Amino acid sequence: MKKILFILFIGLSSSAFTQDLTNTPFGKGIINLMAKDSSWTTKVAFRFQTRYDGEYDFSDSTFSDRAYVRRARIKGHGYAFSPKIQYKFEYDVHNGQVLDAVIKWNFAGNWNIWFGQTKLPGNIERVFSSQKLQLVDRSLLNKYFTLDRDAGVQLRHHLYLGKTFLVRSKLAVSQGEGLNRKSMSSGNGYTGRLELLPFGKFTSKGDYFASDLKREETPKLMLSLTYDYNDNATRQGGQMGSNILGSTRDLQSIHADAHFKFRGFSFFGEYANRVSTNGGPVNELNEVYHTGSALNLQAGYLMENNWELAGRYTQVNFEDATGLDNFTQFTFGFSKYVVGHNLKIQGDLGITQEANNDEILFVRLQTEFNF
Repeated sequence: MKKILFILFIGLSSSAFTQDLTNTPFGKGIINLMAKDSSWTTKVAFRFQTRYDGEYDFSDSTFSDRAYVRRARIKGHGYAFSPKIQYKFEYDVHNGQVLDAVIKWNFAGNWNIWFGQTKLPGNIERVFSSQKLQLVDRSLLNKYFTLDRDAGVQLRHHLYLGKTFLVRSKLAVSQGEGLNRKSMSSGNGYTGRLELLPFGKFTSKGDYFASDLKREETPKLMLSLTYDYNDNATRQGGQMGSNILGSTRDLQSIHADAHFKFRGFSFFGEYANRVSTNGGPVNELNEVYHTGSALNLQAGYLMENNWELAGRYTQVNFEDATGLDNFTQFTFGFSKYVVGHNLKIQGDLGITQEANNDEILFVRLQTEFNF
């Protein structure tokens, strides 16, 4: 399947390059097409991340490292028959799986309905594209408590209170079991998110990418609250984690986050809480659900030469009944943006403190290349 998709991608790229694409700047896609009658458009891009990880374990004074491809993806979007009917797709070449395949229909004014597989309207850090992160990777809060992607339907709406106060609401009903599940669902996921932007829209959708690359001239703020209920969750984290073979649990998750940008300075903070509503987080097979709470705080400053310094503090506290160790992590990093998030180099250094274990010092270096 990977080979077929890769050959198809190369073939389309070769065909596209027989046309005059000299006006397409770097980072705006390899293929940009519009039908002569304007009945459809498509933009196709390819991106990859190369990465180095090193870890020093204080318990036995050992250092281990690796270099590898972190991500490699083909992605695209456009519209069909009308700009009101849009689509998005993303394929993970590295792991061989479909990430996004969703249709978006603007059926009435400020109302949109989405159908297919894509990211749920969950915590802000997860909704950031992995291409558009401020540090090398997402936090431990996201690792254990995110909602991630799922298949289903989403209803989205926005309105203004006055001239600038923007309110966005997002509702989703999904199968609740994550990516590419072909079996019948044992229950569903129900998600709602409310976003408040008192000072209006961020420049160029800057509320959904890290770092103040647009150098907002006036303060911009987004305050958000997400609620998710996953009925008969069959994975440790609902849509994420290992599969559960024994009796299942209903999981209730709450996420609260804030995102602020102003003149090169950016900050976002997240809080997550997850509980099991019909029994403890450990079933009769000693399978453990990820329940508990987490806090993540992150800030950075982008200098005029497009170098950025950033820092992060993350605290993860699992419920005592899970038997899992708690984490505290400190991360400090830098980024050099050559062409925004499309071409950049990032590195970070940090310490992970795990209860009942010695500290681990880590260093990471990553490049991002996006056509």
